[in-house]
Amino acid sequence: MADDQTAAGEVNLHSSKQKAFNDDAPEALKRSLPHAVDVEKRLLSSMIQDPTEYLGRAAEMHLSPDHFYKPSHAQLYQIILDMDDKGDPIDLVFLTQRLRDKDVLENMGGAAEIADIASCESLHANFNAYLDLVKDKAMLRKVIHTCSQSITDAYDDPEEVNVFLDQFEQEVFDIKEDGGEIKSDSVARDFLPEISELLESYASGMRDELEGLDTGFAKLNGLSNGLKPGEMFIIAARPSMGKTSFMMNIVEHVAVQNQIPTLVFSCEMPSKSIVQRLLFTRAQIPMNRLRAGLKLSKQEIINFKKAVDEIDQAPLYLDDTPSLPISDLRAKARRKKRESDIKMIAVDYLQLMRSTSKQAMGSREREIAEISAGLKAVAKELEVPIIVLAQLNRGPENRGGTPKMSDLRESGSIEQDADMIGLLYRQAYYKEGEDRLEDQGDSELVLAKNRNGSTESIYLTFQKELMKFKHREYTPEDE
Repeated sequence: MADDQTAAGEVNLHSSKQKAFNDDAPEALKRSLPHAVDVEKRLLSSMIQDPTEYLGRAAEMHLSPDHFYKPSHAQLYQIILDMDDKGDPIDLVFLTQRLRDKDVLENMGGAAEIADIASCESLHANFNAYLDLVKDKAMLRKVIHTCSQSITDAYDDPEEVNVFLDQFEQEVFDIKEDGGEIKSDSVARDFLPEISELLESYASGMRDELEGLDTGFAKLNGLSNGLKPGEMFIIAARPSMGKTSFMMNIVEHVAVQNQIPTLVFSCEMPSKSIVQRLLFTRAQIPMNRLRAGLKLSKQEIINFKKAVDEIDQAPLYLDDTPSLPISDLRAKARRKKRESDIKMIAVDYLQLMRSTSKQAMGSREREIAEISAGLKAVAKELEVPIIVLAQLNRGPENRGGTPKMSDLRESGSIEQDADMIGLLYRQAYYKEGEDRLEDQGDSELVLAKNRNGSTESIYLTFQKELMKFKHREYTPEDE
């Protein structure tokens, strides 16, 4: 009985929302909402005549009572679902009696109306087409209701406009994603040939491609199998360790070298400076030579022009909004995914972002948790890998330089959300006097977390003048 009351309540709410919309909407929009009542009758008729076949199809297509425009149709469908759940037979006699027992028969038009629906001429071969049409009309109604409610909320002058816009955009995305088909089940043996073939190709050396994006660093590729969609890779370090350069080396390889659409959010450095650094790195010209009286060799001029052409053709998109709210990042990333089908996102850096939610106010730890979770959610929603830079606290300096995951500022949520965490440091940075001056750029990326692989150290050389990291071999001095 509770279910039926709920269904009836939903129907009444549906009607009241429609009335409110008609009362408040602009004159041009005061029209009948999109619907296909006759098609709804044919759907119900098919399900009554052959519930075994057509109720199953409706379930696979996520048909719900909310998709029906006519309240009595929505209520009838809900009761048919209830009967099916209980294993009761579904035919005209039993259905009419169930409606009578629940004291809703007369409100639904009486026995004659139910008989008319059950006997409605329905071309069963068109069932899926009917169902798609009913869902399409429901989607259009939801768009109208969402926009109408948003107009009302906008007139109420919300305090947090960015949060309001983010919620509105999320509601629109939810409409688009609502109503997809249930993924059909499968049998384990169906996957065996493909997996066996994959194993054989790797064993024979015929296959060396990565599951995710190529980072440009062979050891990192081997440990991660590439940067995979939906995963978040945190690169953390103390200041001046080169974490921005390391991130941009990966971005350069993905966007410039491999022409894969990439979006970079830089909360610290202007977009112009990023392009400038990228250009000099690509041309292999030290940035410290960028001053009055700069003279370039013939080869350097050739390299520079080539770098200009390559970056000009690169699908690399930049946003340098300072103190970027996570809601803005989400909205911009969604738009860029639609417009340019970006395949990777990079963020510099997490602690310079902010959250505008009321829950985050007054609690930096809560704010960082919302930002971290929000970034991971963006990666999953857009199905792209996201590289996020983060600052470490002063813990490494108290231990002579070696970083740990616990050194991440407000580390708990970041550790939980990340799929990989790389801790970047240069030992010579912590040395004194001549030892520090003799720094050859030896660096180490400690892969402290790797959800889908082993945790190892990746040994690197940092060419500071070119802002470029390269692989190097392990030496005893790395102990």
